[in-house]
Amino acid sequence: MTNNASLDAVVQNSIAEALGLDIDEVVPDATLLGDLDAESIDLLDILFRIERASGVKVKMADLTEVIQGGISDEDFADEDDVITAVGLAQLKKVLPQIDTDALAGKLVADEVLTLFTVQNLTDMVAERADSTLAAA
Repeated sequence: MTNNASLDAVVQNSIAEALGLDIDEVVPDATLLGDLDAESIDLLDILFRIERASGVKVKMADLTEVIQGGISDEDFADEDDVITAVGLAQLKKVLPQIDTDALAGKLVADEVLTLFTVQNLTDMVAERADSTLAAA
């Protein structure tokens, strides 16, 4: 499945089904863990549903890998687990909606996934689909 509109629908439907939501609640800028009240186990269910519907496999580890962008744990967050300037710059690349100025010195590593939106997941699935096709 390569059509981005189709992938948008797959992601949106997968989220709605996994969380028992109406499809109109699953808007692109809604955060998965915040606005939509998903939990970690729900993310696994969502990713499974996306794979089943589209053939695009995304693992939880992939989310972390994309978010952290290959930056070492030590460079991504300080000893208190607060995201560093380097980490925030990476987050801005993959989560363009965030306000890095407002989060500077405040965002803790455990809270990063709370910023992940429906659109971020859709983009990640589309990118994964494109890279899978390119490798084939």
